[in-house]
Amino acid sequence: MSYYRFLIIINALAITFSLGATKKNPYQEYIDTYSEMAIEQQRAHGIPASITLAQGLLESRAGQSSLATLGNNHFGIKCHSEWKGDTLLRNDDAANECFRSYSSAAESFDDHSRFLLRKRYAPLFKNDVTDYAAWAKGLKACGYATDPNYATRLITIIERYALYLFDTESGRRAEEDASFIHDMLRATHPVRRSRGLHCVIASPGDTYSSIAKELGIKKSRLLKYNDVDKDREIKPWEEVYLEEKRDTPPEGVSNVTVGEGESFHSISQRFGIKLSTLRKLNPQVRDRPGSKLRLR
Repeated sequence: MSYYRFLIIINALAITFSLGATKKNPYQEYIDTYSEMAIEQQRAHGIPASITLAQGLLESRAGQSSLATLGNNHFGIKCHSEWKGDTLLRNDDAANECFRSYSSAAESFDDHSRFLLRKRYAPLFKNDVTDYAAWAKGLKACGYATDPNYATRLITIIERYALYLFDTESGRRAEEDASFIHDMLRATHPVRRSRGLHCVIASPGDTYSSIAKELGIKKSRLLKYNDVDKDREIKPWEEVYLEEKRDTPPEGVSNVTVGEGESFHSISQRFGIKLSTLRKLNPQVRDRPGSKLRLR
């Protein structure tokens, strides 16, 4: 573990002892519940525990998505031709897509590892098990998700909750000693560049007011850039743009289906396209899951 990370842990512990216990959020509860499963998968297959946990947190919305609650599917894995087990239908890249359903979360974690052991994901295993950024970028490059900002979201989650501690034995010992470390680590939002636009990735509980204050930007300007007319809590791991979005989406993307829990606005944030442009392109389309949107 680096000296810098060691100092972070010591500081977090000091804050913990002075403030006492705080109520854990759903993301921390998920980490506490499933970190051992992720570690077991790393030991068996060489997949970083931080990557497994981050994917589970993102894909299942910390275990609260209907895929997770009804089908124990924590990683958004679709059926594909080889799947012979139970299934669930959900809106994703298209309406009523087939997703795998499991008898337990443990079965989902096992299947996630088997899924990544396929030839398609072989390049991932050339990366060091502690290089979570390379793994996150590799997952996107290998086509695990269509979200253009998928790698950035995973990296943000890993760094927000210090999930890299689970990738090494020394880190795991430090994490066990710092029982409240994740609740105390309120890291600032690093500015990233996505699709040519500067943005930050929101953490649970963020509002436009809190981000504007942290970054020294006028709230009114931040609201305008993100197509909202008043402050509100932002969806966890959603982009918050620091400049005006584009009139056109990234190259190679022509249409998209509004998925579970999504809306016109979340689609416009995901692809960095102005909400007004999205509405002009889809004047008769209803803003609800399952709707197919034109992006150009």
